[in-house]
Amino acid sequence: MTTSAVDVGRDYHLWIGGQPVKGSSGSYEVVNPATEEVVGTAPEASAEDAAEAAAAARAAFPSWSQTTPDERAALLNRAADLLTEHYNEFVPLVQAETGSTMAMAQMAQVGGTIARIRRYARGALEPLDVSFMPVPNLGGGPHATSGGVFNAAAVRLPVGVVACIKAYNVPMNNVMGTLGPALATGNTVVVKPAGQDPLAVIRLVELFHEAGFPPGVVNLVVGSGPDSARALVSSPDVDMVSFTGSTGIGTQIAEAAGRDLKRVLMELGGKGAALVFDSADIDRMAQDTASTFTYHAGQICTAPTRLITQRKVYDECVEKLARIARSVPVGDPTDPSTVVGPVITRAHQERILGYVRSGIEEGGTLVAGSAEPAASQGFYVSPTVIADCRPGMRAVQEEIFGPVVVAMPFDDEEEGIALANSTDFGLYSYVWTGDTAQGMRVARRIRAGNIGLNTVGRHMEAPFGGFKKSGIGRDGGSYGLLAYTELQSIVWPG
Repeated sequence: MTTSAVDVGRDYHLWIGGQPVKGSSGSYEVVNPATEEVVGTAPEASAEDAAEAAAAARAAFPSWSQTTPDERAALLNRAADLLTEHYNEFVPLVQAETGSTMAMAQMAQVGGTIARIRRYARGALEPLDVSFMPVPNLGGGPHATSGGVFNAAAVRLPVGVVACIKAYNVPMNNVMGTLGPALATGNTVVVKPAGQDPLAVIRLVELFHEAGFPPGVVNLVVGSGPDSARALVSSPDVDMVSFTGSTGIGTQIAEAAGRDLKRVLMELGGKGAALVFDSADIDRMAQDTASTFTYHAGQICTAPTRLITQRKVYDECVEKLARIARSVPVGDPTDPSTVVGPVITRAHQERILGYVRSGIEEGGTLVAGSAEPAASQGFYVSPTVIADCRPGMRAVQEEIFGPVVVAMPFDDEEEGIALANSTDFGLYSYVWTGDTAQGMRVARRIRAGNIGLNTVGRHMEAPFGGFKKSGIGRDGGSYGLLAYTELQSIVWPG
C-alpha cells in the first residue's frame, strides 16, 4: 500500500468547545527521531487553555451523558470510517514523529487505533447494569418497615469529565484507550497527548469533530512542557485523570488528583521479568523475548527486560538472546528490513546509554550492544544484553524504556520468584517452563497484573494494569468500560 508524504507546513490547532484555536503560548517544532528533521509545528497550550478546555467538557457533559448508546456507537464508527479513509495520511505522519518502523506504524499505531475505536463502538452497546433478585423486607432497620420485598439494581453512570494524559510511544492508540471507552459510556474528554509526538493525535481529534461529535465532547490541548497537564489535573471541572507514562510523573498526578479525590486510572512503568526454568523451550523463549524487548526500540512497558534463568540453562539463555540481539537490524525505520529504529529523543537516548554504562560499572558483563550511540545521526541505541547482574543494581531496579535486558541466574523456584518480585514494578512478567502445573503455580505468586505463560502474546479482552508502582486500576476490553463509570445502586419496594 502506498502512503502520502507528510505535509510539514500543515497548520495544527488545539480543540476547545468544538473550535480549533491557536495555542496561547505559541508553538514548537516536532522532530523526526531518525533524521532529526522537523515533521511539523505543534501548538503550545497555556494553563488557561487547559482550564478553558476542561470547562468546555464540563458544559457538554449533561447533554452528552444523556445520549443513547446507539448514538454514541454510530459516532465512534463514523470516526473509525474516517480514520480508515485517511489511513495513507496517518501512517507516514505517525511514523515520522515517533520513529517507529513502518510495520508498527501500519499495524499498531494506525491499524490498532482503528480496531480500538471499533471495539468501543460495540462497547457502547454492552449491557453494564445488573439487577438483583428481590429480597424480603424484614424490617428492624432505619430504612424499612416489615413486610413486602425490596428490588434493586446496580447501574453504571459516566464519571464525568476525563482528562486523558498519554505517553509518546504509541500516541494514537494510547489516546484511544481512553477516548473509546470514556466516550462510549457517556463521558466528555480533554486529551493531552505527549509533547514529543502530538501531530497524529491532533489530526485524530479533527476527525472526531468531522464525524459529528458535539462541541465540547472531545477537547484537545498540546504542550511541550507540563503546564497544560498540571492545569487539567488540578481543574475543578475534571472528575477523572487517565494517565499512561512514567511512575515518577504518575506519582505527581496521583498526589495532585488526591487533593480533590479525583478518580485516577494509571498505567505506569514496568520492569518485566522473563522467569525461565530449565524445562523451558529455550529457543522459543529467546526468540520471543528478543522480539519483545527490541520492539519499538524497547519503548514499551510490557517488555521482558530482566532475564532471570535457572542456573543450569543460564549460559545458554544469555548466549542465545545475545546472539539474536547482535543480529537484529538497526537503522532507518522506513526500510522494511529494519527491526529496531530510533528512540524518541536525544535526551532519552543519553538516559538509556547511561543505564548501560551504570550496569557495566556496577559489575555487569556487556555481552551484546554498546554504551555508545548506534549511529551518528538519529537517536539510535543498539539492542543490549548485560549479564552477571545483581538485584540491587540500578539497571536491574529502574525502568530503562529502551532495548536493554539485564540477566541474572537463580537456583530454585523460591529464589526465582523472589527475584521476579524484587523491584517496585509489577506490570507484565513472563514464565517459561515445560511444566504447566509449575507455570500456573508460579504465575499466581508473581506480583504483576499480567503474566505471559510460555508466550509474549496478549489477549486484548483481558484486564490490563499493574501491581505496586506499575499503576492503579484496569482497562482493556469490557474492563475499560467499567473503568470510566461510577456504580449507583437503586432500590425500590416490590
